[in-house]
Amino acid sequence: MAVEQYPKIYLFRRIVQAKLYIDQYYSEKIDLSNISDEANFSKFHFIRLFKSAYGKTPHQYLKYVRIETAKGLLKDGTQVTEVCHAVGFDSLSSFSGLFSKTVGLSPSEYLGRQRMIKEQITKRPLAFVPGCYAFQHGWTENSNFEEAKV
Repeated sequence: MAVEQYPKIYLFRRIVQAKLYIDQYYSEKIDLSNISDEANFSKFHFIRLFKSAYGKTPHQYLKYVRIETAKGLLKDGTQVTEVCHAVGFDSLSSFSGLFSKTVGLSPSEYLGRQRMIKEQITKRPLAFVPGCYAFQHGWTENSNFEEAKV
């Protein structure tokens, strides 16, 4: 039976199953063969279906999930080497290269910026609240809000 004869919902469920597989196993050594096997499609047909559903190839989506997870870990203060391995990379240089290309900063620079932002938030929390919202609630630089945070 040709794939085109299956109901669209059946095909969509298999594509979603493959996406969920990526979401769950992104930190492991998975590749297109593993992912397409999860959906029970040939590699090339799977790539076309996945891209039509999600706007990215499975490999592009896997890289996206890994980089977004890495950004979250770096925001939490996790060291770059730990993040590299936690998101499924064996090589620090390949992780750093992809991260830099995608984010525009090296992982170390990103980690440093996140630490600096946390430090600034601690010192001056009102600087990170929209002015109109702070004004509406009576939070000004001279109010007791600043003193209460110290």
